[in-house]
Amino acid sequence: MDDSIIKVDGLGKKYIISHEGRERYTSLRDVITRKAKKIADANKKTQQSKEEFWALKDISFELKRGDTLGIIGRNGAGKSTLLKILSRITEPTNGRIEINGRIASLLEVGTGFHPELTGRENIFLNGAILGMSRAEIRKQFDEIVDFSGVEKFLDTPVKRYSSGMYVRLAFSVAAHMEPEILVVDEVLAVGDAEFQKKCLGKMEEVSKSSGRTILFVSHDMGAISQLCSKGILLRDGEMQLLGNMDDVVVEYLSMIKSSSEFVQEAEKNKPAYFKRIYVTDKDEKVRAEFKIDEPVCIEFEIEIKIPGFKCDIFVLVLDSKKRKIFAAETPLVKKKNKLIIEPNFLVRGDYSIHTFINVPMIEQVDFVTECCPFSIIDNGSLMAKHSIYDYGSVLGRYVWE
Repeated sequence: MDDSIIKVDGLGKKYIISHEGRERYTSLRDVITRKAKKIADANKKTQQSKEEFWALKDISFELKRGDTLGIIGRNGAGKSTLLKILSRITEPTNGRIEINGRIASLLEVGTGFHPELTGRENIFLNGAILGMSRAEIRKQFDEIVDFSGVEKFLDTPVKRYSSGMYVRLAFSVAAHMEPEILVVDEVLAVGDAEFQKKCLGKMEEVSKSSGRTILFVSHDMGAISQLCSKGILLRDGEMQLLGNMDDVVVEYLSMIKSSSEFVQEAEKNKPAYFKRIYVTDKDEKVRAEFKIDEPVCIEFEIEIKIPGFKCDIFVLVLDSKKRKIFAAETPLVKKKNKLIIEPNFLVRGDYSIHTFINVPMIEQVDFVTECCPFSIIDNGSLMAKHSIYDYGSVLGRYVWE
């Protein structure tokens, strides 16, 4: 008897991206003339070029009942697209999928619940969508509410929930409705550390005791290694590796470490420019992954070609959605500079660096965008005290050397 619950064969997903043709203007007169023509001819079509983008290419794997599969890769690798296709949220362009069982998905904050309905009403709505009877939902109702911890707000419309409350209830519903397949994206990162551990424990429990199949996307290598026995590494929409989860994690860390260093070999015709940027631990070892209670050191080697040249080095740390976490600035007086980010400051997730050498109020001399990606993982110690920041709000949380 075939006990396969998911079979994926040659799966691909293509998107068509349109690029609007734009003219280059050399004067304000040209801009005004162009705008006037647009007003006069409202039906004029803008030139467009179209480009094919393959979010997934030739993905094949098979899962049996009770398997736990971790899916990892950098942002844009195709992880969320794969889960959306398996959850029947979007259709594949080509390939074949066989799914033998009900799927409960927790993909993004805001999906799966009706914002105008209360928490109580959404529990019954989700159960009905999964094909459960009202009696079956009532049987699980108390456990769902108890696990989520939102009992006080059960009769409040979920549109008034915080993102953390929303995820608590959404995960609790998905885990307790007894689907054969549980699909969980990185959305658990919204919750606090205690609830994240509680969720991992619940997923382990339903996998081992109930034989349910779990697909889990996470950037927390510790969590994904703990929960999953099998793993897939995606890169630019292609499957780089399918195998034992520990082996897949090792390959992933090796892959991102190779990109955690920016080197500019060529001589630049600039008064100062970046020669090398890299992320290290406190022992100056280049790394791409740090525990939440470790300091993160960003080192900058700069070539100063004009002695006495006065400028600043300005650094932005961006999260995976390109939001500014914080900015740091220091006068550039030496060729090697180090920015040390204190432990327990950055929350779990992926980060990159945007930096430039700046002559204040005059010009940017050199810049590097979104380089040296690194990740923060929660190792079960102290939870980071902060999350999203903007310019000038984190003084005392980092130091220049």
